[in-house]
Order: sequence, then C-alpha cells, then structure tokens
Amino acid sequence: MLVVGSVPAFAQSKYNNGSGAFATGKYRNLFKEEGHSAKEIDAKIKAGFKQLFFGEPDSEAVYFPVGKNANGPLAYISDVPHNDIRSEGMSYGMMIAVQLNKKTVFDALWNYAITNMYISAKEHPSEGYFSWSLKRDGQPNAESPAPDGEEYFVTALYFASGRWGNGSGIYNYHAWADKILTAMRHHPLKKGLTKFGPRTIGNMVNEEKKMIRFVPATETGGFSDPSYHLPHFYELWARWGPTEDRDFWYAAADSSRAFFTKATNPSTGLAPDYANFDGTPVVIRWNKHAADFSFDAWRVASNWSVDWLWFKKTPEEQLLSDRIQAFFASKGLATYGCQFTLDGIQQLDSRHASGLVATNAVASLAAKQPLSQKYVAALWDQPVPQKLVERYYDGLLYIMSLLHCSGNYKIYPPK
Repeated sequence: MLVVGSVPAFAQSKYNNGSGAFATGKYRNLFKEEGHSAKEIDAKIKAGFKQLFFGEPDSEAVYFPVGKNANGPLAYISDVPHNDIRSEGMSYGMMIAVQLNKKTVFDALWNYAITNMYISAKEHPSEGYFSWSLKRDGQPNAESPAPDGEEYFVTALYFASGRWGNGSGIYNYHAWADKILTAMRHHPLKKGLTKFGPRTIGNMVNEEKKMIRFVPATETGGFSDPSYHLPHFYELWARWGPTEDRDFWYAAADSSRAFFTKATNPSTGLAPDYANFDGTPVVIRWNKHAADFSFDAWRVASNWSVDWLWFKKTPEEQLLSDRIQAFFASKGLATYGCQFTLDGIQQLDSRHASGLVATNAVASLAAKQPLSQKYVAALWDQPVPQKLVERYYDGLLYIMSLLHCSGNYKIYPPK
C-alpha cells in the first residue's frame, strides 16, 4: 500500500479522516489480544466459512450453487428457516467472500443477484433496485427493496474492485457500485404496477435528515431502522462514490453517529428495530416488536463499533459499547436472551442467540472497560451456528463478527 506521510494514499481527502484504521491501516485483532495464535484464528474462520458455505446442504449450509448462465456460475444464500433468498443475505455473503478473497463465491452470488433480484424494467417503480425477497426458485416474494441489501452490495462491490480489479459487464464492480449508489439517493418517485399490486417507490434517503430510510416505498418510508445506519460505509462513499453525492454521504455519516445516541436507551444502550428520524421508537401494526430491541437491532452495536475502529470520530460510540455490554452482563453473560424492551425487560424469545453473542463481541472494538474481554471470549467459544433457526442470520453475523474481531474485515479502496 502506498503511504503519504502516516496516512495511506487512498485516504488522502478533503474530509477529516479521523484516527482509526482508515487513516492508519491498522486493525485490532481482539482474539490475538486474548492470546490466540494466528494459526488458531485462521482455523476458526476457515471452519466457519466451510460449514456455512460448503457444509451439508440439509443441515449446515446457507450457500447453494444453482448452475450457470452466460455470465458464469450462479449461487444464492438462503434464509433457510424462512425458505427464501434475501438481498440482505446475498450482500452479506458477498462481503464475506471479498474479505476472505473468495472471488468465485463472490461472482456467483453477484451473478445470481443481478439475474434474479435486480429490477431493470424502465416502467417498474423499483427500477434500479433489488427485490428484497425471492422464493428459492428465483421468483419474487416482493418487488421492492430493503436498503440494507443495497448498502452492502455497494460496499462489497467497491471492495471487490479494490481487491481484484474490474472486469467487464456485470463484473465491472466499480461501475455497478456507482450505479446502485446513485439510485439509492436519486431514484425518482415512481408509481407503477408490480406483481403484488401498485406501488410508489422513491429514494432510500431522507434528504433533510441525511439518513437512510426503512424502505423507499412512500407508504412505509417515513422512518428508519437503526441497524441500517452504517456511517463507516458512508465515509467511504464520500471518497469513492459519484462526485456530486460525496458531501451528502459525508454528512450522512455524522447524522448516523448522532442518531445512535438518540435511538439507544440511556440506561441499557438498547436500540429499537425501527425508529423515527429523531430516534424515538416506531410502533407499527405489522411488527409487534418494532419498538423493542429485537432481531434487526442486534446489528446496531456492531455498526457503531466498526465505525469507531475505522474512523474514531465520535467517542460517544465507546460509551455506547460500555453501556450495552454492562446491560447484558447484568442479565448473565451465558444466558441473557435476545429480545428486550428498550428499558431491559425480556420478551418472549429467551434464546441465547449466536448472532447476538457475535455482535456483542464486535462491540468490544469500541468498549473501554475490561468486561469487553468476556464478550470476545464468548464469541471464541461459540460453535458455528447450525440449528435451523440460527443457520442463516446468526450464521452470517457469526462469520462477519469473527472477521471484525480478528482484524480481517478490511477496507479495500476501489480501482
């Protein structure tokens, strides 16, 4: 890597780079800090990837090859418990693949996403976006997007450009990242007919608040999802994305950092699944846990902690990690469950979930208190998720958390 002074060449920018890994190129290895060898760490990551991507299809894997087309091999990630294919999982799978240098896996997932999920028809209200859910035969369960999928598609494609260079067609990773990112902000408000009835679809951001929306559909787009806030990605888009949008994404990063503090409970550190742009929880008819700390919200602490690792701009993120880890310790480190009201009352699902164990370990990247070491140890001791309810969501969070905590989830500037 070329270096200018103490700052990597790719980080030279008019924007404040902070003092984290983006500026220094140095990533913490929490497992090494706890005494594990490089060989042990590598073996643990390889075992997790092998089981979830190439394990027994009926009892272990979430990755499924499904033949070829003119662009090459095709494969999908399945939410096995719900028997569908989601843009969230596809984009997570691509991110895992680029971090582990698995180009064949990455390209097969991307080819499937473009072939079966991407909506290119000009008259379609979701043109330029990805259907968030498909049946396992490739037919849509919905013809509208969920922004977390697009967010990870964009960043995984930029990283693929940096790691492997750009090919042609769908494998011009940089061009496709720019195209999706442009649609996310500039998609016009379009009314049209889908297979599921009429829809009105707009852009994925609230321009005034400079925040990601829950969905771009006008009927349900008036609030956000705290787990969709990825300020560390926005910082990269402010440097690598289309020039006319860079100031917006740079401002969006700061908006999301402030939003984390507004959306989390001041005592427990818990965030709701859905929140208004002022941080207050959303109560909505079709999700009884929207205002609670539930499955989406597991990811929020991981998001602010990786942002701290990469940019170190907002010390409040350290306080948030200390706060949420103290809360879960008060519930018993081996038994704390996975769904709570924001003030800490446990809800129906008392499962000690692998995915939450994983993201709570990532929170240690920002935490200051010694307690954080116990969360790293808990992830290290956690087996690869295999139970049907945990294979997909928990499994992908598990692998990404191993990469984060081992310093193997890195920034690759695009070519």
